[in-house]
Amino acid sequence: YEQLTQRLDYLRSQVADMQQARASLTKIVGYIDDRMQHDFEDTFKQVDQNYREIFHQLFPGGSGKLVLTDPDDPDHSGVEVIAQPRGKRFLKMSLLSGGEQSLVAMALLFALYRTRSTPFYILDEVEAALDDTNLRRLLSYINEARSTMQFIAITHQRRTMELADVLFGVSMKADGISHVISQKLSQARPSAVSHADVNDSMNKA
Repeated sequence: YEQLTQRLDYLRSQVADMQQARASLTKIVGYIDDRMQHDFEDTFKQVDQNYREIFHQLFPGGSGKLVLTDPDDPDHSGVEVIAQPRGKRFLKMSLLSGGEQSLVAMALLFALYRTRSTPFYILDEVEAALDDTNLRRLLSYINEARSTMQFIAITHQRRTMELADVLFGVSMKADGISHVISQKLSQARPSAVSHADVNDSMNKA
């Protein structure tokens, strides 16, 4: 009887510890869930606001917004990217042209970058599908943003290169060995090397 009583007391203490641990974990999980939902809502609102502002810059006269596909269940909801270029009704991104999709995607990326900044951003031929008008709008925004952001751009567009501080290119000479070409545009001598000359060199490279 004494052995069984000791065993029962031990098991009761273990059950009490488990119940206390369960209550503590439930409280922690509830706090984390509340914090995640609060942070998600705040971040979503900020990204949406940034997207609206940047979209208006890239599409003058147009408007865009982000909406939750299931606002009643934000934990499992998707995000719909809505765009309305000037003269068009609100469209889903999948209904836009290739160039418009590229520009809308850049607007969304820049909206995220503005919310959570990083030391630098790499753009890999992001303007390849853009026509002259959309390219001008994108470069105008990048030129404005470069005061607070650092960009590394891979491009074949001369107009993009003209914004750069430093150009790098890779050229293969007759010996079959690749060589890196670099040029700081601020140090280029106007009488010897113009921006256009450097851009032509990089295009050929």
